[in-house]
Amino acid sequence: MKKDLHQLLDECISHSGEQELAALQTVLTGIKNKLGGKNSTYIDGLMHMDRRLDDQTCEIDIPITSVLDNTLGIVHGGFTATLLDTTMGTLANKLVPDGYAAVTSQLNIHFLAPGIGDKLHCKASLIHKGRSTLVLEADVFRSDGKKIAYSSGSFFVIEKQHK
Repeated sequence: MKKDLHQLLDECISHSGEQELAALQTVLTGIKNKLGGKNSTYIDGLMHMDRRLDDQTCEIDIPITSVLDNTLGIVHGGFTATLLDTTMGTLANKLVPDGYAAVTSQLNIHFLAPGIGDKLHCKASLIHKGRSTLVLEADVFRSDGKKIAYSSGSFFVIEKQHK
């Protein structure tokens, strides 16, 4: 497998322009961040998530890179949705008791403006906490301060499975 990966990487590098090389560097740095423990998942690493969490809120910043672009050259809505879900889900999982986890059961998103600029900032907060469900909300802002998305999400509280 390593030989095949080296060959693939060499092919990509030799056939790439500056834009493709920057995208490849972004992806590889994200994998390195995950392997080094800076990010907890590959998605966190790919999006270069910088997370801050307390008992009331979760905030995540991500840089806007060409890897996140759709065909219009703006952040793809799926990446915005992932940022919203991850921010709310991180807070939801902090709020459940030990031995339990929170999983998304519903995600509503209102896209308000294009994702452009240098970075996106997402902040989530709790709306309702019950025994079996949580409801949270989150906003995403771009670097010029304009809100680009609003979301609410419901999360089921489940017992963690022991392996």
